[in-house]
Amino acid sequence: MTVSAEHEEKLARVVRVADAAGVRGVLLSAHHNIAWLTGGRANRIDASREAGTARLFITSDGRRFVLANAIEMPRLLAEALEGFDFEPVEYPWADDQDPAFAVRTAHDLMGGEGTLGSDWTLPGTTVVEGALARARHLLTDAEIDRYRLLGRDAGAALAGVCRTLEPGDDERDIQRAMTDAAGAVRARAIVALVGSDERLRRFRHPVATATRWEHVVMLALCAERDGLVVSLSRIVASRPPVDLAERTRATAKVFGRLLETTRAGATGSALYGAARDAYAAVGYPGEELKHHQGGAIGYRAREWTAHPKSEEVVQARQAFAWNPTITGTKVEDTALLVDGAMQIVTTSPDWPVIELGGNIRASDVWLI
Repeated sequence: MTVSAEHEEKLARVVRVADAAGVRGVLLSAHHNIAWLTGGRANRIDASREAGTARLFITSDGRRFVLANAIEMPRLLAEALEGFDFEPVEYPWADDQDPAFAVRTAHDLMGGEGTLGSDWTLPGTTVVEGALARARHLLTDAEIDRYRLLGRDAGAALAGVCRTLEPGDDERDIQRAMTDAAGAVRARAIVALVGSDERLRRFRHPVATATRWEHVVMLALCAERDGLVVSLSRIVASRPPVDLAERTRATAKVFGRLLETTRAGATGSALYGAARDAYAAVGYPGEELKHHQGGAIGYRAREWTAHPKSEEVVQARQAFAWNPTITGTKVEDTALLVDGAMQIVTTSPDWPVIELGGNIRASDVWLI
């Protein structure tokens, strides 16, 4: 699928979202939606904000506009939206200070009639982010290709950092190395966690601190490139606790069970139940209560997570990042559901693995 064909298919999905919601058009301002619609382009300047200053407006009859202030419009047309057929609607930068201005502008484009949809809470609009998310989840051929390349690069990058580690390294220095490694493959580390020894046993989301690891350290990375996100974790150990290997293998079995259960039509609640039952089967009942197990991934680090009340449904071509944990260890990788089978894309070259049957393997502990 060419970039143009991918873009046109996604525009058609937005039009269907508008029709189903009964709105005249949809305003897109969130980074993840604009990256999705454009195949990886960005409207983001300030990475601390989820919504960028520019907005794309897709009408229910298929017209397309870019709404941006005079600061951003020249760059958007020359670079970020080059090759796309968006009609520019430019306005003074001071008008961006009024959150309703873009809505009024879009209304004017529609002759002032009807309700507008948006992916963000904007005055006078109907939020349709849930429907847009479901449209995002179904991956195109081009997205699958980009996902495989990103997964390969991220798996190699994180393993490269792990192979440089020595006991006594500061968690913060490890985090910086992870960020640099992601940047070296043209990705952005949107999550970079490092936890070691007692902190790893106490905290499921260990943010790096001024702690030097001695026996076990976990590195968890979410890397974004072209809008897509992969998620993976690796554990490095030197003279580890005697139960680390057993706990990691038990965690890997839960990971394997989640991969087996991730099939088109499965619900998020059913997947949560599979994890719960798998923990009990390996002798660790209740571990699912201590951390979420992961779920769908895509243009966000988690599009949705599996939980007891989830009504989300697995699509036929979708990405997932499962991250089961048992106290002191974790198994996490990103996989694609394609042609009815889960394919892990974030494998690390020459990394020790735990065989789970079939073609499924889980990343094991790297011993130094």
